[in-house]
Amino acid sequence: MSSLGQQVVFWVLALIVAGTSMRVVTARNVVHAALYLVGALSGLAALYVLLLAEFVGWAQVLLYVGAVVVLLLFGIMLTRAGTGRSEADNSAQRPLAIVCALAVFAITASTSAAAFSGRTIDLSRVVGTRAVDIGAIIFSAYVLPFEIVSVLLLAALVGAIVIARRD
Repeated sequence: MSSLGQQVVFWVLALIVAGTSMRVVTARNVVHAALYLVGALSGLAALYVLLLAEFVGWAQVLLYVGAVVVLLLFGIMLTRAGTGRSEADNSAQRPLAIVCALAVFAITASTSAAAFSGRTIDLSRVVGTRAVDIGAIIFSAYVLPFEIVSVLLLAALVGAIVIARRD
């Protein structure tokens, strides 16, 4: 794929991810928000594949799209939580939250633009990282955070079951 083609695909995917991410936080229905989250995470996986990080892209699909979103939907269904808007959602702090979110976005965008201005990614020189090397790093240097996340997800699942069984 040519450099122009890669840039076009990148910007299309970036717009899809940005749009679905905005819908995650603005959706009125929790289930719809979870489905928009699937779109955002899948778009990120496609961006990883475009940047020749296939292992990370497929790990994104398997772990986040396949496991975390399913766990989220499972928890919503088990707890029988309300899926629509409620009166408790209308907070007086909403304008302050919007200002803070826009400030965080502006700071992050300006910092990223300043850090990466004038740089290009030369994908022709990338050889690729072997999955064996990534696996060795994950299960040696990052084994503790990996296991902490596993226990946290298990605790969330058990908590959802306990809350659902109180009936």
